[in-house]
Amino acid sequence: MQTHFLTWIIKLTAVFILLQTLYFKFTGAEESIYIFQTLGIEPFGRIGSGVIELMASILILVPRTTLLGALLASGTMAGAIVSHLFVLGIEVKNDGGLLFILALITFACSLYLIVINRNQLQNLLKFKI
Repeated sequence: MQTHFLTWIIKLTAVFILLQTLYFKFTGAEESIYIFQTLGIEPFGRIGSGVIELMASILILVPRTTLLGALLASGTMAGAIVSHLFVLGIEVKNDGGLLFILALITFACSLYLIVINRNQLQNLLKFKI
């Protein structure tokens, strides 16, 4: 029972962070535009990553698709972390490193969800259209 509660806390943490950033991506907030211009992928990268994060959030909340959502989220966050480390810097526009920390937290939550749902990985690989 405790593991089930912990899993939901971790799911909700990842989803809250992912959904919270969508507002800034989809409304074209200055900081969001700055980030994706610096990466050379504005506006398609900003909107595309927002769509992927929205899909990941929904998939994480559905028990049958949690693994797929966690894989999407971890990939997206890995890209964000690498971008911070090698292009943007830890601190972006005087945010005190908040975006970097949120990416790390979401990445860690996603990894936890991947590990506890690893038994579903074989089924995911067998998926046929």
